[in-house]
Amino acid sequence: MQSIPENLARFKSEGDINISSRRAEWQTAALDTETRDLLEEDARYFLHQSLSTPCMNALRACEGIYIEDLQGRRYMDFHGNNVHQVGFGNPDVIAAIKAQLDELPFCTRRYTNRPAVDLAKKLAEIAPGNLSKVLFCPGGSSAIGIALNLARVATGRHKTISMWDSFHGASLDAISVGGEAIFRHGIGPLLPGTEHVPPPDEYRCLWGCSNEIDTRTAQPRHCDLKCANYIEYILEKEGDVAAVIAEPVRSTPYIPRPEYWQVVRQACDRHGVLLIFDEIPHALGRTGEMFTCQNFGVTPDILVLGKGLGGGVLPLAALIASEDLNVAADRALGHYTHEKNPVLCAAALAAIEHIEAHNLVEHVRKLGRYTLTRMIEMMERHLLIGDVRGLGLLLGIELVKDRTTKERATDEAEAVMYRALSKGLSFKLTMGNILTLTPPLIITQKEMDQALMIIEECLDSIGE
Repeated sequence: MQSIPENLARFKSEGDINISSRRAEWQTAALDTETRDLLEEDARYFLHQSLSTPCMNALRACEGIYIEDLQGRRYMDFHGNNVHQVGFGNPDVIAAIKAQLDELPFCTRRYTNRPAVDLAKKLAEIAPGNLSKVLFCPGGSSAIGIALNLARVATGRHKTISMWDSFHGASLDAISVGGEAIFRHGIGPLLPGTEHVPPPDEYRCLWGCSNEIDTRTAQPRHCDLKCANYIEYILEKEGDVAAVIAEPVRSTPYIPRPEYWQVVRQACDRHGVLLIFDEIPHALGRTGEMFTCQNFGVTPDILVLGKGLGGGVLPLAALIASEDLNVAADRALGHYTHEKNPVLCAAALAAIEHIEAHNLVEHVRKLGRYTLTRMIEMMERHLLIGDVRGLGLLLGIELVKDRTTKERATDEAEAVMYRALSKGLSFKLTMGNILTLTPPLIITQKEMDQALMIIEECLDSIGE
């Protein structure tokens, strides 16, 4: 059995590592015997892996913006694995699932059904630009695989350009284009031709250019545009790239200027390269637009979404491609048993209709602006906060030991997370030091204020 390298726990990823000493301390203080017994049983039967098993706690209920553990404690869930756009146990989604179970619970391959066609039509209607051809599958990693297959067929090429630190799923092809060491380290040969570039991150510039002054404009250079130009440099040098695949906004979140994706889009067009956007965690309203790319005025050739598509209940992902990519009728791009599962599709259609009926995208836009303003005010009061950023209800508070050096305050971030849990707020740590806040889109301003108050109390309590 291959042992885990000692430094693996220090690998920074978009998920919080589940083998820290603070987690063990929190469990000892917070969990009762019944919960510990269930966790031990869980650990006995599930393969152990970083980011999940062994688990932290056990749940018995979830509703709206809340999760509830076995001990009856409720937490506002600002994590939710990004499936909870319409909240947990959404009545519209549950009703659609129950009704579909009574009518047509499964559709065998070679046949179609009304919920599948209606969902495909709805996605084509709301998707940006000319994205209108759809495929479904049970999960995001599988949808990424379909996108890679389609790019190869459509271009006759196999190489890709993607970002270091990115996450596109846990299957072998997805981790090949992904850039997180927690998935790639020591796993052996990965998919060939997967070139990687630095991600656009103006706060933690990898090029050392964020403080340089452009002599032509007397303005600071933006490292994200330098990163964009580097992509075109590779396209020119390689000459046989099939696709650029990226998250338009990473879950950290690092938010490029619109010009970044506009430059990349133009470069792809010049070199006959497809642009694939992975919107699996953020599509369907989280960023204040139905699709994240709409914030940047750029339409990809292929858009992949998932997570929230299942209404916070069922696993479902989709690929939406442009009309001119309907070129693989003689191939099997993604031959999945549940490709047109009517229950999954009914849940997804109900989730989208709920978002539209309750004007959640506009709600997210307004509440996101309000929350970011509050977070900026928090930064002025707490030196431990090195940066705040957000797009809609995709929000991040980055903790640093020193704002000049930007050294990550990882231990402090963990302390804040576990103290917040004890006060009824659950969120994820990203890259070790970023409090990533992704609440359900149905959250109210009052509930958001309560969550921010908890975070401030926790910052105060660690001795600033």
